[in-house]
This record gives sequence, C-alpha cells and structure tokens, in this order.
Amino acid sequence: QVQLVESGGGSVQAGGSLRLSCAASGLPLRNYRVAWFRQAPGNEREGVARIDRYGGTMYADSVAGRFTISQDNAKNILYLQIDSLKPEDTAMYYCAASETLYPALVPSAYKYWGQGTQVTVSS
Repeated sequence: QVQLVESGGGSVQAGGSLRLSCAASGLPLRNYRVAWFRQAPGNEREGVARIDRYGGTMYADSVAGRFTISQDNAKNILYLQIDSLKPEDTAMYYCAASETLYPALVPSAYKYWGQGTQVTVSS
C-alpha cells in the first residue's frame, strides 16, 4: 500500500523557516519523480518544487532561492526547506510522486499524493 505522509507545517512569522517532511511507504522514492505542491484557499494547486532520480531540481519562480527540495533515499523521506517565508506562502503543502520519467510540475502528472501539511505565515 502506497502512503505519503507530510509533517512539519505550522504557524510562523514572515521571515521565518520551516522544514517539511514527506515519509513514503510502499513506494521507494529513488524510483519515482517526487515533488511538492501547495494550495491556498480559493486557489488551484500549484507546483512548488520537483526533484528527479538524479538529484536534478526545478522550482517555481515564486519560490526559487527560498525553497530547497531534497530527499533521503535511505530513510525514504522527501524534504522541503522553506526559508524567508512570506504571507503569500500560506497554503496546504502536499508531496506527490510520479511514475513519469520527466513529469511537468503540474498536478495531473502525479499519481500518488499525501494528505498535506498546513503552513501559515503571519506578517
């Protein structure tokens, strides 16, 4: 049974940092392309960052330079380090995994999803 479980969200002030984790079971992350998405109330789910099996990364323009995606294949955990948080980063954050070789950073390209972890940034 495939399961992705996010954690690490919380309420922080602008300028703060968080590290989100996504623990995977039934799915070896090294064999999938994994990514982080976020969705704010009233908005569509948007791609934030993606990492491929060779460690190559891609970021949305809105987070480049502030967010860092990484994965620990030994622990089977995906991470998202979020620095210099802004109020507009407030959203539910989801991890997702794709079987596609080079998936676009869009929700439709990802088959497996976690339940999300909430990040709230106050000004």
